[in-house]
Amino acid sequence: MPPEAMASDLPTTLVDVLATRGDSNRRIHYLDGQNDRRSVTFSGLRSAAVGVLFHLQAFGAQPGDRVILHTSSNEQFLDGFWACLLGGLVPVPVAVGISDDHRLKLLQVFATLGNPLVYTEEGQRSRLQDYGRASGTAGQVDAVNRRSLFVEQVTDISRPGREHPVMPDDVAFIQFSSGSTSTPKGVLLTHRNLLTNIRAMIEGARFTDQDISLSWMPLTHDMGLIGLHLCMLTANIEHTIMDTRVFSRRPLLWLEEASRLRATVLCSPNFGYKHFLKVYDSKGVNGLDLSAVRLLINGAEPISIPLCERFMQEMQRFGLARTAMYPVYGLAEASLAVTLPGPGHAYRSVLVERASLAVGSTVALAEPGTASGLELMTVGKPVRDCELRVAGDDDLPLAAGTVGHLQIRGGNVTSGYVGLPADQQPLTADGWLRTGDLGFLTVPEGDLVVTGRQKEIIFVNGLNYYPNDLEAIAEKYAGVELGKMAAAGSRKAGGEDEELLLFLLNRGSAADFLPVANQLRRQITEHTGLNVAHVIPVRNLPKTTSGKLQRGKLAQAYADGEYDAVVAELDALAVASARKAAAGGSDLQTKIRHLCASVITDREIGLDDDFFELGVSSLSLAQIHERIDEEYPGQLDVEDLFTKSTIRAVAAHLEEKGL
Repeated sequence: MPPEAMASDLPTTLVDVLATRGDSNRRIHYLDGQNDRRSVTFSGLRSAAVGVLFHLQAFGAQPGDRVILHTSSNEQFLDGFWACLLGGLVPVPVAVGISDDHRLKLLQVFATLGNPLVYTEEGQRSRLQDYGRASGTAGQVDAVNRRSLFVEQVTDISRPGREHPVMPDDVAFIQFSSGSTSTPKGVLLTHRNLLTNIRAMIEGARFTDQDISLSWMPLTHDMGLIGLHLCMLTANIEHTIMDTRVFSRRPLLWLEEASRLRATVLCSPNFGYKHFLKVYDSKGVNGLDLSAVRLLINGAEPISIPLCERFMQEMQRFGLARTAMYPVYGLAEASLAVTLPGPGHAYRSVLVERASLAVGSTVALAEPGTASGLELMTVGKPVRDCELRVAGDDDLPLAAGTVGHLQIRGGNVTSGYVGLPADQQPLTADGWLRTGDLGFLTVPEGDLVVTGRQKEIIFVNGLNYYPNDLEAIAEKYAGVELGKMAAAGSRKAGGEDEELLLFLLNRGSAADFLPVANQLRRQITEHTGLNVAHVIPVRNLPKTTSGKLQRGKLAQAYADGEYDAVVAELDALAVASARKAAAGGSDLQTKIRHLCASVITDREIGLDDDFFELGVSSLSLAQIHERIDEEYPGQLDVEDLFTKSTIRAVAAHLEEKGL
């Protein structure tokens, strides 16, 4: 069926969408490992969801109740999600993670929603209780546990729950902001919002029931849930959902599976391409056929053009068409998509003068090769039923070619955030939603270019991190005095993605600073899972006359190379220290060091170098665990690396196991 016909004849609620797919022979495939696959028909999904609904209702759930979905299994998540929709409940996806940040977010969402139900796993209970005791939140944890239905208790789904009718303007689910340690905001999305945007995506991306999609994006993310599941199901598209943790450990499996499936639709933000290429460069891959891929959706964070180029150049040998790269712009508040390019065309970029990107400035094009030039990706035009305008600080529209605040309105746009008073909702006086992003429309094409974020949000691994929150973590866990540190994100000219930087006041030598920097890096990495690119000593932190940190100045100074010398000095000291510490060691320690070095390729690792002090990200930590588990199966859990975070400690743990 052509996309226009499909988009023009859609149901008005997600519940009706699932009902219309009752006779479809299409399936959802759950990929939890190279040889761990399970498939279910769309009608089978509905049957399982009705069975889960019975248990939710037996637990006391009533129509209108909010239910936090907090499970690591994609299949259990979708069964619970659709159970909620069928019963008139409001599902609230919350990511399961291994850091304290994720557990804090669960408690914050629970408090924001006012005592909701929680559909979760037994394994999460013990981890949450440990966090509660350590953080002084045991009372809040007990409240969550009292309201929790554990998936292990849902063993019989043969009895159907009572379905409840829903209307287009009912809230379908609440999408909370991801990645920030500040109090998260819950975006209210109705069935009408979602179906309006799904219709626009089907039409704009020209999805048909002949497409085949594969996604490793988490279902707790709007791209994973709305774009790669709800949209695919609505368009009657066979789709595979790959466990994000599997992608973290084995990124090459993503495109190996795409080749096997003859997938036509894939998706990844910047960090996914980079993660794939890092392993690809070290291990390689053979025999891929990516010629069927027509859309490689790229969104969720600012798009790196050098990274796109490198990925496409490497993958063209496997038949990946250059026209497949599909840069998009969207946000949860828009039910996902705001702009899409026309499919089937090579992506385009513009080279502009950095100095011309202030709000209200007319964008000046830069000459190729100039140091002041910044290359930015174009991300298409507004989708059907969604209006986009670029406005000044006064919320008045600006002409094309002028940088301003991106604002949206339309049937796909949320009515606001849960629990936030009307006067605090991000709406203009004339009803446009403020996205918080900055950008401009190209002349004469009218394509959107996103230039940055209004409030200095740092984008890492597809998620948003707020500088003041990272600074608060440093104060709480690393003993950094408030106001003596600044966090910022910066990308050097030609860089592939944004780097997380920490700037710390210091008057001493580089040698004295290094242990302090390592401790700070450890705390940030341990509590957020983020890779801190550099901790940089500074003599002063620029502030406004009112005392507000000017993080943008620090980020720009780094991009301009002002800190290159001190960064090089610190790196040299770290290498010398690692070489000294790496000398000697038992055979087992040497083996573990080689396994770690196969993942951490940009520095040498000593026996007592702490993974978190090295700034090892959660992605790399998962890979280290995977390599060790391949050599010593079942002897080390990934959580063990949080307490046994050096080569010496890991080796000692394995020796205790008799190895």
